[in-house]
Amino acid sequence: MTTETAGEPARKPGDATTVLSRSVQRLTAVLRTADARRPRVWDTALTLFWTAAALTDAAGGWRNTAPDPSVPSWLVVTLSLVLALPLYGRRRHPAAVLTVMACAALVSAASGAFLQAAYLQLVPVFHLALTRRPRALLWAFALLVPPLVTGALRFPRGSWDQHVVPILWTYALVALLGIAVRARRDHTAALVDRARRLEIERDQEIRLAAAAERTRIAREMHDIIGHNLSVITGLADGGRYAAVKHPERAGQALEAIGTTSREALTELRRLLGVLRDDDQAAARDPQPTLADLDTLITGVRKAGLPVRLDRHDSPTGRPLTPGAQLTVYRTVQEALTNTLKHAGEGASATVLLDYPPGAVRVEITDTGAPARFPRPSSPPGQGLTGMRERAALYDGTLACGPLPAGGWHVALRLPREDSPS
Repeated sequence: MTTETAGEPARKPGDATTVLSRSVQRLTAVLRTADARRPRVWDTALTLFWTAAALTDAAGGWRNTAPDPSVPSWLVVTLSLVLALPLYGRRRHPAAVLTVMACAALVSAASGAFLQAAYLQLVPVFHLALTRRPRALLWAFALLVPPLVTGALRFPRGSWDQHVVPILWTYALVALLGIAVRARRDHTAALVDRARRLEIERDQEIRLAAAAERTRIAREMHDIIGHNLSVITGLADGGRYAAVKHPERAGQALEAIGTTSREALTELRRLLGVLRDDDQAAARDPQPTLADLDTLITGVRKAGLPVRLDRHDSPTGRPLTPGAQLTVYRTVQEALTNTLKHAGEGASATVLLDYPPGAVRVEITDTGAPARFPRPSSPPGQGLTGMRERAALYDGTLACGPLPAGGWHVALRLPREDSPS
């Protein structure tokens, strides 16, 4: 059954177990953090706790289980301290600690005191399994057996194996626990180390890919700026000759020079932020513009993808800069290429080119089975990352993702820059 109150979701029966498990995990994490930050404080606290417990038992409780209650009190107190105080060094020297405690346990068994503090040997056994090679457990076994056999032979109670085998099983289980914790710790450390290496490699790949993408954009922009400078040169030469016979045309030429130069300076400022390598040869082919969208879509249709282009006329005003037109073109090209790769058979696409106030908007929507989404991401620096780089270069935004009914949607919005003449 589930319980539900107004404004609260129904609680499942397993919620309490989940909350308890998470609480235990958080507590364990806090204890591990405290142990890692202040190990000596933790060692001191544990040693004092078990020393107090051993001395409490030495005050008289040990006689309830001792075969010989006449053991001198000073010997009981001494053995209790020897069995408890070495725990402080269990982390750094577990073998030495176990050796000292095993000697005290042997005296306890031989004298008939049978102190329960001898069970503290489980602690260094755990640390041996946790920090040492498995062969160290053989040495631990050799230390643990003599006290058990001595007590069983000197003070027999029933069969001797009843005093030896159960305790040895306890030691074995603790050793297995230490091995399991060690394996999990090593596995976790390996995963963390691998994740760290992968993160470093991924960051390096992203930086290299981003640098390559920006360099590619810079090469594309090279022809645009070269074109603008060539236009300015031609206008200046024509205006000089026109100034003699047609002064009004000279004024028009100067106005066009000012407009073109402002565009070139704007493109240059953007270019300076992405240039990486001046030695690489710039692309020599002319860069596509919005006028080339029809050719692009025709090629995509020939590849087998039905595409419908809805183009709204640009409002009266200055056209988009060549760089912005290139960004729109590349976005449409990348989106349709992804549709060809991932949408599957029977898919179709729609390209909408619109000019809302102060901006240009292009949306590419395709159809496809919902099971095909999300689509596999492109390598860093390509695909979506490249489109976002281009959009950011012109202060634009790019949004993309799967549609609820199936298909993929890409929306690019770039601000129009109507510079005054």
